[in-house]
Amino acid sequence: MPTAIRGRTRMRCRGDFSLRRTAVGFALAALLLGVGGMLLRGAWQSVGGHPVARGVLALLVLAGAVALLRRRRRRRRAARLAAAVTEAAEELVDTALAEIDEAVAVAERAEPVFVPVPEPAYEPAAVDFAALDPYAFEEAVADLCRRDGCRDVERVGGAGDLGADVLATAPDGRRLVVQCKRYGPANKVGSQDLQRFGGTCYAVHGADAAIVVTTGEFTAPAIEYAAACGIVCVDADALAGWSEGALPPPWESPAVVGGPGLPEPA
Repeated sequence: MPTAIRGRTRMRCRGDFSLRRTAVGFALAALLLGVGGMLLRGAWQSVGGHPVARGVLALLVLAGAVALLRRRRRRRRAARLAAAVTEAAEELVDTALAEIDEAVAVAERAEPVFVPVPEPAYEPAAVDFAALDPYAFEEAVADLCRRDGCRDVERVGGAGDLGADVLATAPDGRRLVVQCKRYGPANKVGSQDLQRFGGTCYAVHGADAAIVVTTGEFTAPAIEYAAACGIVCVDADALAGWSEGALPPPWESPAVVGGPGLPEPA
């Protein structure tokens, strides 16, 4: 609701009546009139019988009187104009204040609007997996599984792990068993490594998808064995593509379908 604004009351300050000031004012006015009359009379007598001079003097007196009258009229007009301008300005101010009060009242009644802020797009960072120690490498692979929606991710690598370094549940519910091989450029994952992992990933760990991730490469016999057993091989290039988002997660690879203990595609 707009707030009512009280009209401004114009107050005119008047001084107390003073008989002394009034008497002095009348005396000064009488003195000015007397002096002016005497001067006018002397000027009139000085021109004597010159009708032209008397006419000029009369015109001067008349012009002075007219000038005084016009000056008073201009003052009155200026005063009326100033009063009108002041009144119009006050009306504008009152209207503006009323509109501001109404806008504030509407804003207070309005419900706040929440604008959702979009989350920044995920930008995978390049990771130098070869520079990590074996345990940090296993944890990095576990983090990739978590990033891509896996549940119950657990790093179990160490003595007695029976070939399983990371266990997880894929987003579609399959059990993932991952072995991590942090090898350098001179070493390759051979068929014996794959055979040992293939003997435990399904029978011992109950894998639905078996994955071997390495920072190096696989030998040709290892790749052949993995293809026969349905094991996904992720070398250094594939690991970098997975980490940077250029390749899908390895459990989505067609190689995991048809391995030992795995269902055939429908």
